[in-house]
Amino acid sequence: MKVNVTEKRSLLQLNPKIIMGIILGTLLLSLNLIIYTVDTTEYAVITQFGNPVNTVLQPGLKVKLPDPIQSIQRFDNRIQVYEADPLELLTSDKKSVNVDYYGTWRITDPVTFMKTVKDKVGVEARLSDVLSSSLGVRLGKYNLDELINTDTDKLKLNAIMQDVVQKSKEKAKEYGIEVVDAQIKVLNFPEANKQSVFSRMKAEREQMAKKYRSEGSEEAAKIRADAEKEQKIILSEAYKQAQEIKGEGDAEAIKIYAEAFQKDPKFYEFIRTLETYEKTIDEKTTLVLPSNSQILKYLESGKSKN
Repeated sequence: MKVNVTEKRSLLQLNPKIIMGIILGTLLLSLNLIIYTVDTTEYAVITQFGNPVNTVLQPGLKVKLPDPIQSIQRFDNRIQVYEADPLELLTSDKKSVNVDYYGTWRITDPVTFMKTVKDKVGVEARLSDVLSSSLGVRLGKYNLDELINTDTDKLKLNAIMQDVVQKSKEKAKEYGIEVVDAQIKVLNFPEANKQSVFSRMKAEREQMAKKYRSEGSEEAAKIRADAEKEQKIILSEAYKQAQEIKGEGDAEAIKIYAEAFQKDPKFYEFIRTLETYEKTIDEKTTLVLPSNSQILKYLESGKSKN
């Protein structure tokens, strides 16, 4: 194949550009193999032929040997939620309860995590054992009325869950994780036990209602007794004052009568006799008296005059 002089010169001019492009491409490929980034939401473990040689806990741009000499294992460092399956557990007084709960956890040691549980599925299998066993042991030390009660002072759920978290933290360290928290979402009863529990709760409410009614009746009786006592005191004081006023009136009347009697005894006697007539004699009155009775004195005098 024949190539003219012009084409030969053109190929010679392009060769340096092609070579530079190849060099740059090779350099970028090499850099991509040895440079990597770690995000703020993750940890990175560098493994060399499958063995961990470096743990990166801080985010940023990092350097390693190219694959397959060194590889990167990335792990989420954020708090994650473990949704547990409901459990049926026994309380100290042998009552069966259904517990629906959840736990939160995070990775603290990426290398240990990678060696023991490897991924989220593995850690949740371990958490199921750790949390359920701790929860079963703790609930088994308390009676049912310390888990469910209208009196908040008797409830021990917060103390129970704090103990569960503390015990679970100790067990979870061997997997390179930390149990941050655990809480009960729903505490229920098996269907077979619900009726007996509801009956007991109803009996407790009735007993409490009776107690309140009894206290109310006692308070009402006390109030009535105090009111009756106050009434008697007021009536007694009023009667005393009335008698004093009546006595003063009678004394004043006697005094007036005495003064009138002293001034004109005959007129006083006449007035008093008329008052006696007015009180004792009317249209339907019939008197049977001796003829010499003093009360008939004025009546006879009037008759004789006629």
